[in-house]
Amino acid sequence: MDKTQKLKTLKRIRRLSRLMDTAIRIPGLGFRIGLDPIIGLIPGAGDLVSTGFSAYIIFLATQLGLPGQDLKKMILNVALEAVVGTVPLAGDLFDAFYKSNIRNLAILEEHLTKVEPELERAANESTSYSETLLRH
Repeated sequence: MDKTQKLKTLKRIRRLSRLMDTAIRIPGLGFRIGLDPIIGLIPGAGDLVSTGFSAYIIFLATQLGLPGQDLKKMILNVALEAVVGTVPLAGDLFDAFYKSNIRNLAILEEHLTKVEPELERAANESTSYSETLLRH
């Protein structure tokens, strides 16, 4: 995978992670949630769909050469959220606070900072205004 493809993959992971975990700001509280806890409210299928999105993010991360130990951490984050997420309402609250996709994004970015700092720099320099807003 060349640098341009890696950069596109990293941006896709960032967008999906933020969409699932931090896309919506709750007015007055300053707290952010994403689609993950909202989708999780759908009985049965909601948690399965959310876990599918998280698994896709992990799949994309493997294309960036994530080492096995980091991959295990990411899988454990998603597994924990998936298992606890099955508990009605309490699991959805856990999803809103735990944010496994953002945690996994941090694991990936830490790895990239060590092994491909120029890719991480390029991704940060090309971040759009709307992506910057989603972070805060």
